[in-house]
Amino acid sequence: MIGAARYDWHMACSVPYLRLRALAGASNVAGRDQLMTTLFAICATYEVDDGQATGFMLMRKAPDGSATPWPILIARKGNNFFGYENACPHQGLRLDTRPGEFMDEDGNFITCGNHHAQFDLDTGHCFIGPCQGQALTPIKLIIDDGDVCLTGIDLAEEDGLDIPEPDEMPEVQITAD
Repeated sequence: MIGAARYDWHMACSVPYLRLRALAGASNVAGRDQLMTTLFAICATYEVDDGQATGFMLMRKAPDGSATPWPILIARKGNNFFGYENACPHQGLRLDTRPGEFMDEDGNFITCGNHHAQFDLDTGHCFIGPCQGQALTPIKLIIDDGDVCLTGIDLAEEDGLDIPEPDEMPEVQITAD
């Protein structure tokens, strides 16, 4: 990306890294435009295998400004990536009753571990189960420079998580054997 600024920072939970990328020329009209021009890199494309889905726990900013847990999943089918909130529309429960198990045995459909509803990978629509006709809540993904990124989401700041700043170097001590 030409003219983009990158800031690496780590979050607690299951996100190995999260990068904020502010696109060049971003404006801030009541914060709305800034959200639409900000990418949050969640993982590298190679971290989600074809026919599989990977779950992430992010922190989303609530309307009152507090941070709330926001479980999501990113699925892959060939070179296409799909993002959904990790919540079944039937009862709002997480899809993975066993952490990280989202797909059917053949890797074709997202499956709810609670009541075995199945969802189309491309659209998130349920075609079998108690929520038939409903759909998973989609998340807008953008693939940028080998990373799977979110956009249009107001994620919570890392403040208070006691995470070192990205420019800080860990102390290294070398000792003799």
